[in-house]
Amino acid sequence: MLSAADNELLVRTNQNTPLGEYFRRFWQPVALSEEIPLPDCPPIRVTVMGEELLLFRNSAGKVGLIERYCAHRGADLFFGRNEECGIRCIYHGWKYDTAGKCIEMPNVPPDAAYHDTIQIKAYPTQEFADMVWAYMGPAESMPALVPQLEVGLVPPENRYVTKRLIECNWAHSMEGALDTAHFSFLHMPAPSQINDDNPNVAADVKRLRWLRNDPTPRFTFVDHEVGFVIGGARHADEDEHYWRLTQYLLPNHSITPSSMPNEIYYGYSWTPITDEACWMYVYAWHPDRAITAEERARFDQGGYGQFAALGPGYLPLRNRSNNYLLSREEQRTESFTGIRGIAEQDQMAQESQGYILDRTKEHLTPTDVGIVRFRKLLLGEVKSLSAGNTPKAAHLGQAYRTRGGGALTADKLKLEEVMIERFGTKTGVVNE
Repeated sequence: MLSAADNELLVRTNQNTPLGEYFRRFWQPVALSEEIPLPDCPPIRVTVMGEELLLFRNSAGKVGLIERYCAHRGADLFFGRNEECGIRCIYHGWKYDTAGKCIEMPNVPPDAAYHDTIQIKAYPTQEFADMVWAYMGPAESMPALVPQLEVGLVPPENRYVTKRLIECNWAHSMEGALDTAHFSFLHMPAPSQINDDNPNVAADVKRLRWLRNDPTPRFTFVDHEVGFVIGGARHADEDEHYWRLTQYLLPNHSITPSSMPNEIYYGYSWTPITDEACWMYVYAWHPDRAITAEERARFDQGGYGQFAALGPGYLPLRNRSNNYLLSREEQRTESFTGIRGIAEQDQMAQESQGYILDRTKEHLTPTDVGIVRFRKLLLGEVKSLSAGNTPKAAHLGQAYRTRGGGALTADKLKLEEVMIERFGTKTGVVNE
């Protein structure tokens, strides 16, 4: 468990908090490109780490992320007109460019010194992997590259990117991705469903049996420049181990352990909205082929486990407000939880811990070592920044090109050997 002070450090990301300042040293995803698809399209409200901002695409296609309120009398620029390379306030016509500069002030005399002096907050943006990324830290510390996740380096047809609203603090949602021991329970079909005749699980029946039969995986780690790999080994058939290999990438990204060789890879990025909600960006990619129309349709419907079925505003259809459409009958006969969808099961478990988890009350076990390592690493990084040290990982964008996934190996292999056998490098970094 954590002390109350360290728990506070881990969950607070607003301005002038230690973790908030750390997050602001990294490029963060703040929206999907599809949310502002065309020049001069409607702007959208964006709240990032407690800051109320406005995102828009100007007439030239450039993306701006600016303060939401006009410097004149505080009208909400969301209601403004996106026109001629700027957002024009609906109250008195003041107009702002993507850099936050007020470039037109119709109600101010032409000779007034006021002109060319008004500036509202604006943050640099980049588009990468069908996401809009923003840098919200000191200009002198801005990294040149956003994290070069492999999903953004493959052709657009080889990837699928979306997001969903998570109604709890970012950190314990993040921890859920590093806790692969829970699969033996949370995502498990009823025993009667794990058979070769069930089309919903037939492809995974062996993996499901390995997960069910060994609920206490043995975890080991490989550290790297921007985080670590955690490998969980379970007994498989005969003299084999089934490994699930998860990437943690500072400060808020993870590559999942689900993909076996030649399967699609998956990853997540979490961006705090407030301390009690976050966006989870969820992406799939294949390095060697396009994502098929059938696969995209299943992703749209919440298929393949990583994706949830979504309603308006990227809110899962099964969510906190409707108890995730829990069926006690299905819980009795079909699945451990009675909730459909692996993504929704994860979200239910995480949100059930509360909006902000009190880690002072925990009783951790050996299967929680990944969570302990995550907390230790991130808290150490935050404290190092508070002591005046610039985060090195923020400037190592190429090191984020990593893979995670599953592997079936001889039981004598160590994690480093498994990683080399599965990915070609002991850290999972993709060789160019």
